Amino acid sequence: MLPQVLIFSIGIVAIEVVVGVTGNGFITAVNIVNWIKSKKISSADMILIFLSTSRFILQMTILMHIHSLYFADVLKLASVYKAFGAVWMFVNHASLWFSTWLYVLYCVKIINVTQWLLLQIKLRIAEMVPWLLLGSLVISSVTSLPLLWITPSTYLCSSTGNCKENSTADITDWDSSNLYLLVLYFVGCFFPLVLSVVTSALLITSLWKHTKKMQYYMDTCKDPLVDVHLTAIKSIISFLILYVSSFVAQILLILSTSQSKDVVKVAVSLVVAGAYPSIHSIILIIVNSKLKLAFRMLCHHLK
Repeated sequence: MLPQVLIFSIGIVAIEVVVGVTGNGFITAVNIVNWIKSKKISSADMILIFLSTSRFILQMTILMHIHSLYFADVLKLASVYKAFGAVWMFVNHASLWFSTWLYVLYCVKIINVTQWLLLQIKLRIAEMVPWLLLGSLVISSVTSLPLLWITPSTYLCSSTGNCKENSTADITDWDSSNLYLLVLYFVGCFFPLVLSVVTSALLITSLWKHTKKMQYYMDTCKDPLVDVHLTAIKSIISFLILYVSSFVAQILLILSTSQSKDVVKVAVSLVVAGAYPSIHSIILIIVNSKLKLAFRMLCHHLK
C-alpha cells in the first residue's frame, strides 16, 4: 500500500495535470481558431501552439511516470520503459526550447537595438521562428533518442524483456546508466536555460534604462512600454523560478526508484515537477491580452 504522503502528492499532481491540460488546451484552441479565421498566424502564436501542445504531452508523461513507479503495468517492459523515457525527455526539452524562443521573441520586439547584427535579427525574426522551432525539435530528438539504447537502471531486464527490480544489481551499472540519463537531461536543458537568463537580463536592463528616462517626463506623459516591460519581466522571472524548481525536482525523480525509502523527497519532487507546465500555462493566459480576452469571453458565455 502506498504511504499517505505519496497518495496526497499524487492527488495534488492529478489536480495540476487537470489545470495544465485545460490551460494548454485552451491556449492551443484559441490560437488555432484565430489562425483559421484570419488565415494567418503571428510568430508568437505559432510558438504558443508548439509550446502548449508539448506541455500537454509532457503532463501526460508525468502521470505515466507516477504510474510506472508505484504500480505494476506495461511500462515494466524494457522496450516500452525506454520508449517512454525518450518521449518524456523529448517533450520536456522541446517545451523548454519553445518557452525560450517565446521570450527571445518578446525581447527582440521590445528592446531597441542599434547593433547591425541584432537589428537584422529583429527585422527577420518572423522568418526565423519556423526554423527555430524545427531546430528545437531536432535538438530535442538528439538529446532524447539515445535513451532507447540505454538499459534502464531502475530495473534489470530478463531475456523475455520483462523488467524486474533487483536490489542486488551492480552499483556500477546503476551509476553509469543514470549518469547517461543525467548528462542527456542536463545538455538538453542547459542551453535554453542560459538563453532565458540572458533574455531576462536584457529585459531588466532595458526597463532600468527606460525608467531612468521616464523620471524626467513622469509629470507630462505615461509610456505604455513600461507596462509591457514589466509584464514581460514578470512572466520571464516566474518562468525561470518554475523551471529551476522543476529542473531540480526532475533530477531527484531520475535518481529515485520505486524502492526509494525517502518518500517525502519523491512526493515533493512529483508535485514541483508537475507544477511547472501547469502554472506557467496560467501565467501565459494572464500576460497575453488575446488569451485573456478569450478567457473572459468564455467565462461570460458559460455564465
